[in-house]
Amino acid sequence: MADIADLLAFLDASPTPYHAAAEADRRLAAAGSTPLALDDAWSDPPARGHVLADGAVIAWALPATGPAAPPLRLVGAHTDSPGLRIKPRPDTGAAGWRQLAVEVYGGALVNSWLDRDLGLAGRVAVLGPDGPTTRLLRVDRPLLRVPQLAIHLDREITSQGLRLDRQRHLTPVWDVGPVDPGGFRRFVAAALDVDPDGVSGWDLMVHDLSPAALLGVEGALVSSGRLDDLCSCWAAVSALTTVADGRDTGSVVALFDHEEVGSVSTRGAAGRLLEDVLERVVAGRGGSRADLRRSLASSMLASADMAHATHPNYAERHEPGHPITIDGGPVVKINANQRYATEPATRAAFELACDAAGVPVQHFVGHNEVPCGSTIGPATAAGLGLATVDVGVAQLAMHSARELCGARDPVRMVDALGAWFTP
Repeated sequence: MADIADLLAFLDASPTPYHAAAEADRRLAAAGSTPLALDDAWSDPPARGHVLADGAVIAWALPATGPAAPPLRLVGAHTDSPGLRIKPRPDTGAAGWRQLAVEVYGGALVNSWLDRDLGLAGRVAVLGPDGPTTRLLRVDRPLLRVPQLAIHLDREITSQGLRLDRQRHLTPVWDVGPVDPGGFRRFVAAALDVDPDGVSGWDLMVHDLSPAALLGVEGALVSSGRLDDLCSCWAAVSALTTVADGRDTGSVVALFDHEEVGSVSTRGAAGRLLEDVLERVVAGRGGSRADLRRSLASSMLASADMAHATHPNYAERHEPGHPITIDGGPVVKINANQRYATEPATRAAFELACDAAGVPVQHFVGHNEVPCGSTIGPATAAGLGLATVDVGVAQLAMHSARELCGARDPVRMVDALGAWFTP
């Protein structure tokens, strides 16, 4: 049975999408799922298998016998979070400081990255005798910091608020001395124990070094970076590992990357990864593309992304008729303008799953003067013709370096997704 301590462990193991996908891969394999490679032949795919594709994972648990393409219940989520990523030529500095140039990834609350001890993690391309290979890198020590300007030099902050220029004001310091061209590459090479000339590129990002923790007088809250959307990734993987054999329906988990920047990539929800994997699994089981299309016509996707709880200090920003409470149960997200893909039938199906799991359910609708965001639901629904419901765990401080949710709802979401997989 899932518990909140396991979520904290998953969050701490996942400072980047690549680490999150690797952790999901590890957990799935430990639960009996067979890892497959995209460039291998799948002549007889296992009933329980998964694919790791950089920062994305596609996993399935299908009936061992029966049709090659049974009806599916799917859960989608995303591994990426907004933040600061290292530029290709990062070595810079001024006034005797060595700094690293960063690019803002996604819709980050950039002020939340100020004055934090930051580590470094991601993936690095390393040249070897057989060509380039990709290696994970994680440096969990205070390495960088984005120092805020002292109030004595910014008196306007008290009347005009904090104003940040993303190009000039978010450059972290990481050493003292003159600008050191090539210094960052040498640091990365030393961390991987390779020659600097062998480091050919990277996708590296900073992460807050504070571990995920229970917060509050009685530990009723979860405080962590990357709750959006690693909480849903954890819930989806945890639920899939509990799915029993002997069902008529199949269960699929799709953990996509690049949701925070639009999902248009080889491993984003608007790409072909999920469709290609499903088609190959069906073909390996003796089915056709037409069989897959019939399966998808009778399948449903729960797009699991975090939801906005009603903020106690900004209640006027929320729809007054649909308050969302922390630990009030999983949230069904509804939007008439198709920012969410929920339909009446899919909403009903998810509510039935919540009822079967014995958990409450809430309904989010945006304020007419405060446009809501979107998620992978519409992209996946449109790309595959999948009936979809958008759901999530309620949280505060979405897109901050440090986010907040209740300690009960993540476990409730695992139970609800487990019931969703077994209609």
